[in-house]
Amino acid sequence: MGILSMDILSGDGPRSRVLAVILVAILVALAFAPFLFPGSRALETAARICIFIVLVASYDLLLGYGGIVSFAHTMFFGLGAYGVALATVHLGRGWDALVIGTLAGTVLAVVVAFVIALFSLRVRAIFFAMITLAVASAVAVLVSQLSWLTGGEDGMNLTIPRELTPAFKPIDGKVFGTTINGRVLNYYLVFLSCLALFLILLRVVNSPFGRVLLAIRENAFRAEAIGYKVVLYRTAATCLSAAVAALAGALYAIWLRYVGPGTTLSMEIMIDILLMVVIGGMGTIWGAVIGATLFTLAQSYLQDLMSKAAEATAGLPLIPDLLNPDRWLLWLGVLFILSVYFFPSGIVGRLRARG
Repeated sequence: MGILSMDILSGDGPRSRVLAVILVAILVALAFAPFLFPGSRALETAARICIFIVLVASYDLLLGYGGIVSFAHTMFFGLGAYGVALATVHLGRGWDALVIGTLAGTVLAVVVAFVIALFSLRVRAIFFAMITLAVASAVAVLVSQLSWLTGGEDGMNLTIPRELTPAFKPIDGKVFGTTINGRVLNYYLVFLSCLALFLILLRVVNSPFGRVLLAIRENAFRAEAIGYKVVLYRTAATCLSAAVAALAGALYAIWLRYVGPGTTLSMEIMIDILLMVVIGGMGTIWGAVIGATLFTLAQSYLQDLMSKAAEATAGLPLIPDLLNPDRWLLWLGVLFILSVYFFPSGIVGRLRARG
């Protein structure tokens, strides 16, 4: 079993007992989320964590391993989501619509990424970042304007197969206190798909291809001098990253049964992805698990914790006002600053250094 796991992970283990325990705890919590954390809100949070782990890991392939700063990652995420949405609208609620929409969105994301990389990766990093920002902004505006096709600002509702909806109940009664319905099956579709995508990315970054990307990140001129085609490797990394982001977007659309500019294409999501990469640790892939989990939990439950803390300190001066739930973004920013200060190489980097 140990040899098999090392083969799957390409030898890239956590390299820290504390980190290993945390990763196993997260895996177990996500694998049994419908049974351990009853309620629609907890299941929603778990599904978002799964999807954003993959999305952040795909961006880490670009930023952490390739040294490529891109602001177009949410565009690829959105192309995958809109691909599924458009397919379900025109082909109905069958499984074939989901497959065709996912493939179409992924192929389109790869083509767009290839075109951007081919014409932009030869310029300096800051100019490439600006080009990706301009393209992503243009696509977001275009999606908002083409209301006859994309639903505009109102977005689109998806009609997914009945087996993935709460109305479908394959088993009568409850299993470990949980009703097994289509929503639970939908969650496990998301969980297993995200797990497979994450393992694929983990294997890629620990392959010769991933090591060449690291060499290019450290010194592109030296990598070019010893015979590696830098633009070719960076283009391949960009296309692979875009494909995985589009697949994550398709899963997100299937889970939400809705897609709109605010849920997939907004710059706020791009900033969240950057924060998750930095918090978890760039260039580790494992950092995506830690960063996405902590950030998503903070987004979902920080307000509730602050509300309880404000009630508990109601008799004290000033503190209840500081802990007002409306100021949760302020404290989220403080937590981010503290994490960067105490973990400059990310949580995974610090734990590995101590391990």
